[in-house]
Amino acid sequence: MTDFQTVAKVGDIPPGEGRAFSVNGRTVAVFNLEGEYKAIDDFCPHMGASLAGGCVEDGVVACPWHAWRFDLSDGTWRDNPKIGIDAFEVRVVGEEIQVRAPLKAAEPPTE
Repeated sequence: MTDFQTVAKVGDIPPGEGRAFSVNGRTVAVFNLEGEYKAIDDFCPHMGASLAGGCVEDGVVACPWHAWRFDLSDGTWRDNPKIGIDAFEVRVVGEEIQVRAPLKAAEPPTE
């Protein structure tokens, strides 16, 4: 089981915005939805843009490069729910925003 890791303090991420943090070898985007925090993989699977810089509306972030939209609750791609990215558990302890993200699995070598 992976432990929670502190990534920021309450107030560091403005409402309606996201920030990227390194958690267990992964880059995780953490978003502030009016005081509720959500975390997903930061990289869009289409072309690798950082989702932390995307536009957030109604619990969905749009990739800043090509507008692929991902649900911040579970990481599903809104245009094809069979595809998605990882979503992570977030909690607030005192003033600390903490994320639990498992170690990223090593990718098999390519030939």
